[in-house]
Amino acid sequence: MTIEEYFKTQSISAEKNHKRKIVWRIMGILCLSVILFSLYTIFQWYIDHSKIRQINKEIQKNTNMDLNYESGELVNPPENKESNYYRYASLPFYQADFSFLLSKNKDTVAFIHINNTKVNYPVVQANDNSYYLNHSFDGSENKAGWVFMDYRNNINDLDDNIIIYGHSRIDGTMFGSLRNTLSSSWQDDPDNYVIFLSTLKENMIFQIFSIYTVERESYYITPNFSNNHEKQVWIDTMKKRNIASMDTEVNVKDKILTLSTCQNNQGGRIVIQAKLIKRQTI
Repeated sequence: MTIEEYFKTQSISAEKNHKRKIVWRIMGILCLSVILFSLYTIFQWYIDHSKIRQINKEIQKNTNMDLNYESGELVNPPENKESNYYRYASLPFYQADFSFLLSKNKDTVAFIHINNTKVNYPVVQANDNSYYLNHSFDGSENKAGWVFMDYRNNINDLDDNIIIYGHSRIDGTMFGSLRNTLSSSWQDDPDNYVIFLSTLKENMIFQIFSIYTVERESYYITPNFSNNHEKQVWIDTMKKRNIASMDTEVNVKDKILTLSTCQNNQGGRIVIQAKLIKRQTI
């Protein structure tokens, strides 16, 4: 090997080492960036969670919740007296005092409670379906969002389908605990198939008739139907999706409540749907 060839070889080797060092530095920077971003995300989640926990603690402390045993109006009762409809219709109403809630947020329209879940929250409603995706009950920015009603709905004059949304938080807050409804242990307890909704003007009890998961779509969150045939086709579709063992009778005379939350990051949804069975004017 000549001196020229030797130095050329050394030059090529040095250049390769230099490029290798650059690649390792870039990989190191990328790894560090991922770690820092992950730490920031965890820290931000913790901050949001702490704020939500504090807000909810204040709500539970200052909101008077009572069981109302006074009679109410049965809604579209079935002829079959053995139906579970009458079992749930015999339950007392779950009534909220809205004075504190309205003083904190004028967007408050209802309070929702579901047995054996963490769902026990005031429901808000904005002029769109975006605001409460990243704002909490006190109006502060928070990725946990809040439980909110579809802006198209009218809680005072019930639409065909009232829709309520909430994030599926990993700690079970907001609508995170609705994941429980997919388990056989939750579904095997018939006492769970009831939803309590209290508003400023009335208390309501809903009987669940369908629990399922579905890819992102707009069909199940249709608020109103142009005719009875259209509504019955929709009801039949919702019932066919049901994965639970209940077989609740539903028809076009029923008012429907739909709860929707995320199942995964690919757009899947967990959906619970129920029909109004008893109401009481306050």
